[in-house]
Amino acid sequence: MTKLSVNINKVATLRNARGGNVPNVLKVALDCERFGAQGITVHPRPDERHIRYNDVRELAKVVSTEFNIEGNPIRPFIDLVCEVRPTQVTLVPDAPDALTSDAGWDVRSHEAFLREVIQEFQQHGVRVSIFVDTNLENIEAAAKVGANRIELYTEPYASAFEQGFEERTVIPFATAAKKADEVGLEVNAGHDLNRFNLSFFAEKVKPLSEVSIGHALISDALYLGLEETIRQYRHALEIAEKSHV
Repeated sequence: MTKLSVNINKVATLRNARGGNVPNVLKVALDCERFGAQGITVHPRPDERHIRYNDVRELAKVVSTEFNIEGNPIRPFIDLVCEVRPTQVTLVPDAPDALTSDAGWDVRSHEAFLREVIQEFQQHGVRVSIFVDTNLENIEAAAKVGANRIELYTEPYASAFEQGFEERTVIPFATAAKKADEVGLEVNAGHDLNRFNLSFFAEKVKPLSEVSIGHALISDALYLGLEETIRQYRHALEIAEKSHV
């Protein structure tokens, strides 16, 4: 069944807005796990405007589920990942000042670079996922450079879902997941997935190993509470699994 990884960047954003250590990022991560999250995701950026590099080091000591670190593989990021050795690193081609992730890799244009950094991560025992769109040639290229997984950039699907066009828009994602499976890649997904659009996506896009969700989930927790929110997201994935069977 598809695993739920909770991105806790927004928790760090709230903490940093006031200074101090409230809310406590480590405690929130542990509570997410206790409430049913099957992974914790962080995306440290060079300006450390939310998750800080030292947060990553401290989280690596306590996270007992899958720990996923996202980011642009600049040298300090590479060194951090190789130091803490998480379960997975997800490579995202963000500009340093990007507000949020808004595009996947053009793998073929960065083939030599990606192959080199992937080998470095794998030598440290870290599974590597590449953030991509649904272009099938790009997915084939991700397999050729040695990635273990891809993460599908799902903002186009999420936007279409809000407008009622989910049936048409989910097709490229389903096709991409099948192509990835054919070339030996596992599939993750993330960006703007939420408790309303998640079940349909997970039902149609198979195989799907993991979804990484942060902004919507943390926003829902303001109203529903963190435990109930995680329960509902897990339930959405369970519904998708039963529908597929």
